[in-house]
Amino acid sequence: MNFLEYLQYDGLGLAELVAKQEVSAAELLDLALKRAAEVNPSLNAIIIPMHDYAHQRTQQTLTGTFAGVPFLVKDLFQEYAGYPTSYGSKALKRIGHLSEQNSEIVNRWEKAGIVTFGRTNTPEFGIKGVTEPEAWGACHNPWNISHNSGGSSGGSASAVAAGIVPIAGAGDGGGSIRIPASYCGLFGLKPSRGRTPWGPQLSEAMHGAAVQHVLSKTVRDSAAMLDATQGAEHSSLFKIEPPQGRYLDLIQKPPKKLSIAFSTRSPIGTTVSADAIAAVQHTAKLLESLGHTVVEDTPAIDGMALAKDFITTWFSQFAYVLDQTKRQYSIKANDFELDSLALAAFGQQTTAIQYIHNLNNWGVYTTQMNHFFDRYDLYLTPATASVAPKNGEIKIPIWQKPILKGLLKLGKAHLLAQGKLVEKMVKENMARVPFTQLANITGLPAMSVPLYWNQDNLPLGSQFIAPFAREDVLLQLAAQLEQAQPWFNRYSQIQV
Repeated sequence: MNFLEYLQYDGLGLAELVAKQEVSAAELLDLALKRAAEVNPSLNAIIIPMHDYAHQRTQQTLTGTFAGVPFLVKDLFQEYAGYPTSYGSKALKRIGHLSEQNSEIVNRWEKAGIVTFGRTNTPEFGIKGVTEPEAWGACHNPWNISHNSGGSSGGSASAVAAGIVPIAGAGDGGGSIRIPASYCGLFGLKPSRGRTPWGPQLSEAMHGAAVQHVLSKTVRDSAAMLDATQGAEHSSLFKIEPPQGRYLDLIQKPPKKLSIAFSTRSPIGTTVSADAIAAVQHTAKLLESLGHTVVEDTPAIDGMALAKDFITTWFSQFAYVLDQTKRQYSIKANDFELDSLALAAFGQQTTAIQYIHNLNNWGVYTTQMNHFFDRYDLYLTPATASVAPKNGEIKIPIWQKPILKGLLKLGKAHLLAQGKLVEKMVKENMARVPFTQLANITGLPAMSVPLYWNQDNLPLGSQFIAPFAREDVLLQLAAQLEQAQPWFNRYSQIQV
């Protein structure tokens, strides 16, 4: 097999070839490593190699749905025992932090037969919608390397889109699967709260708002991997009813006629690009051509209030993570990025009463979405407000850095996020990605589907949100859209 042949298959397709002994796991690994050697210097998608582990793995008798398929994991909460894990942090990179045990999600991927040969780039502790950590540098978008691949699963998205692997590990706490899927033209599903495991290191992440899964080129790969990983384990805080059959089987039949609400307006009042509007309008017409009913409507939710509650939880949780990291590894504050220290400073000022009030609001938003889904089957929005930003476009202005450093030194950085400045901070942090957090807060499943490329050949995804535990409806619709407007062959256009 040569690379052009390798590129013609998704993960399940490669696994089928291995099962038929038409190609070996070792041959597939060699192709993936060769492709990585060619393009990763330009992309910076893979940051921690695991080649020795992968070569050993190909000598084993592999079983499972993806037996022998080359794979990459995100350098964040997807640990392999004895291998470096930096969480995108220059502090953990510097000390050479090694994981003590496998994550359960990794164990389930391994049981499915994958061959992991590296860890992928992510922003420091996954806190941004772009992947530009000081520890490793920016991750470039295969569609145009002057643009970013998004965050926080940016390295995985870049590697899949560029043809290094057909599928890779990802995670989503505020859009971190759907944002890079949108920017890199991939299929990205965020499962429902509790659908996939977090143990044994954690019982859940951010009250179940964060969920682990994959980024893929095809819908069926995502469905099959969810079959392999879904379900609680001993550490799980949230337990969810299993699906009515295998997702891979369910997508073989089209969904019923669906009633779908859509909106192109930013829930926080920020600008939505012409590309994002065009992407949703194109998707709406495609849905209507498939017999679905599409209506412009939005949930009765105060988008700015939800954004503030999300930011409160995000920054507060991050303040805890940073504090625990400093305590556990005796790391000093100046070992972390300035952005990280600022966000943690904001989060540290949240009182217990404020935090509980904010968390209780999550239930209000969930109730409002449940009422919304009494009228509609799905909710459609742009996945992102624009195509991928350019590398270095989203950062603290140089003139602000000494001011922020001074305030941090005095313990006053939180003063930048008081009063009317809170709304300004929310808009600055979420202007490019205002649509994804709703599904995280409510725990609902959501996906980004690649149906639109602009005149510059940059993709922008369409996001669908479904009622709780209805990944089956999302995957069935995604498979129908994939059949109606195939996107798989587009990846062969990429020239890195």
